[in-house]
Amino acid sequence: MLDVRRMQVLRAVVTSGSVTAAAANLGYTPSAISQQVAALEKQAGMPLLERAGRGVRPTAAGRLLTEHAGIISQNVAEAEAALADLRAGRTGRLGIRYFATAGSALIPAALAWLRREHPGLQVDLKLIDPEDPLLEVEEGRADLAIVVRPRDRPREGLHLVHLLDDPYRAVLPKGHPLAAKRVLDLADLATEPWVGSEWPGPCLDVVLAACAAAGFSPNFVVESEDYATAQGFVAAGLGLSVIPRTGLGAGNPGVVVRRLRRPEPVRAVYAAVRENALGQPAVRGLLDALRDAVR
Repeated sequence: MLDVRRMQVLRAVVTSGSVTAAAANLGYTPSAISQQVAALEKQAGMPLLERAGRGVRPTAAGRLLTEHAGIISQNVAEAEAALADLRAGRTGRLGIRYFATAGSALIPAALAWLRREHPGLQVDLKLIDPEDPLLEVEEGRADLAIVVRPRDRPREGLHLVHLLDDPYRAVLPKGHPLAAKRVLDLADLATEPWVGSEWPGPCLDVVLAACAAAGFSPNFVVESEDYATAQGFVAAGLGLSVIPRTGLGAGNPGVVVRRLRRPEPVRAVYAAVRENALGQPAVRGLLDALRDAVR
C-alpha cells in the first residue's frame, strides 16, 4: 500500500525541482527526503525520479503519484473545511422534537434564528405528542426537545434548561355561576363535570397532582386531548376544562377564562439537550433563541 505522507514528500520534491529544496521547504534533511522517496519507490515497484542537471524530474510513475498526491491534499483541505463548518454549526443536521403548544409559542421564532444564523444547517423538526421525546434525545435521534418535566426528576446525561412556567386556567361556559369570580380556588371545580384536554403524561399529571392537593379527583365526562376541541365542548355546556395559558390560543367566544389558586397548576417547560451537545454553537444559539422567544 502506498504511503500518503511519502507521496506528499515526492510532490514537494517534484514541485521544487530538487531534493535539497524540498528538504528546506519541509524542514527535513536531504538524506531524510531521499530515504522517503526511496521507500515510496520500493512500494511502487518503479523509479519515481530521475536526474536532470543539478536537480531531479519525475518519471511517468512519479508524475502519476504527484498528481494523485495533489488530489489527496485538495480532498484533505476540503474535509478540514467541511469539518470546521460542522464544528461551528454552519452545516449538518439538527433534530428538534416538540409538543404542540410549544410549537406555536416557542419554535417559530427559534427556527427563524436558525435559518438566519445557520442557513446551511438541515433542521429535522418533529411533533412528538403524546410520546416522551427525551428518549430520542438520549439515544441521539434528536439534539433538542421541548418537554414538560417535574423539577425534581433529572435524567442522567441530559441537561435541562428551564424556559417558562405555564400556569393552567379554568375555562368555563359563558353564564356559568363560577364565571362571576375573577379568581377561582381549584376546589371550586371539585363537583363540576370536566372536559379533558390533556393526553396521559406529564401535563395531565400536573393537573391531577394539583387537584389531589386541593382534596379531590376531577370527574372527566368528556375526553378531547386537544385544547381547541376542549374549548368547543366547554362552550357547548358539556363541562368545564383546565387548560395551560399557552394552549388557550385565540380562545372561543362561548367560554370565559379565569385564574386558579390554592393551588395553581403550573407546568414547567424545559429544553432538553444531551450534556455532550452543549458545546455545539448551533445548539447553544438555539437555546438562547428559545429563551428570547419566551421573553
